[in-house]
Amino acid sequence: MSKSPLMLSFIALGLGMSSTAMAEEKVPVVASFSILGDLVSQVGGEHISLTTLVKANGDAHVYSPSPMDAKAVTHAKLLVVNGLEFEGWMPRLVESSNFIGEKVVASDRIDAMKGDHNNDEHDTHDSDHVEHEHHAEHDNGHHEEHAEHDHHHHGEFDPHAWNSIANVKIYVRNIEKGLSKVDPKNTNDYEANALHYIQKLDKLELQLHAEITKIPKSQRNVITPHDAFGYFSRDFDVTFIAPQGTSTESEASAADVAAIITQIREDNVTAVFMENIADNRMIEQISRETGAKIGGKLFSDALSSSEGPASTYIEMMQYNVDTIVKALSH
Repeated sequence: MSKSPLMLSFIALGLGMSSTAMAEEKVPVVASFSILGDLVSQVGGEHISLTTLVKANGDAHVYSPSPMDAKAVTHAKLLVVNGLEFEGWMPRLVESSNFIGEKVVASDRIDAMKGDHNNDEHDTHDSDHVEHEHHAEHDNGHHEEHAEHDHHHHGEFDPHAWNSIANVKIYVRNIEKGLSKVDPKNTNDYEANALHYIQKLDKLELQLHAEITKIPKSQRNVITPHDAFGYFSRDFDVTFIAPQGTSTESEASAADVAAIITQIREDNVTAVFMENIADNRMIEQISRETGAKIGGKLFSDALSSSEGPASTYIEMMQYNVDTIVKALSH
């Protein structure tokens, strides 16, 4: 029995819709926190469906994953994490979600700094270290993490590597490689997106260096709640002092606070800064006791909401530098 022209048209239309649906199917990707989410979005573009676990203004140091997070990880083809023991809750989440996709450690091959910035040491965070971390995060024993709870203090290296634009260029390349591995048909687009974004980062880096150099080196002293700006300090030659360590979970002792107050007075530090993810009561206390003004709020471990001044990585870095320069210029 021959098919009517109308029936053939419906069949052709159905086939066309099916192929279109297949062509538009997006790659499910999960990023651990908002800064990584923006970088993944810049590289993945229209080809990915992105879920970011720790949202804008969220503190990944103390995050507790939800059942929806586990569901997102279960279905992800690619999971992008910072590494350097930043996401202490990630091993349990990966295990409980039965994740079988690919994982990108964005900090692979960066020049990682030791967690104690007073020693001013750093090591290349090479593939051997990353592989060790990769397997440790998948080890059911989780001997490198606190198995009893998701909260943690950081390990040997400072995890806040995104506060170096040079490091973020490496992040972007690692993300590009991960996306190309799980979605090879769109490799050319991922490579082009990564290149375009890195060119933006090159321009930003030059602009920010030019702004920072307007401040005499002797005046580049910044007080923040927790020690998140070590890489920024290294790249831009700004001294950051923090009563807390590299995790917001660490607690500053009375002696730590007293030492910082003494240093502020001795070095004539004129401004202290709050953070979007930190408990800023200590900074307010230091400001009251020293007379140093609060120079503004810096974005350290998370982006702002879309309505805020730092909703993308580039906006965040520009805003932080503008805020520091403005406060230290008066």
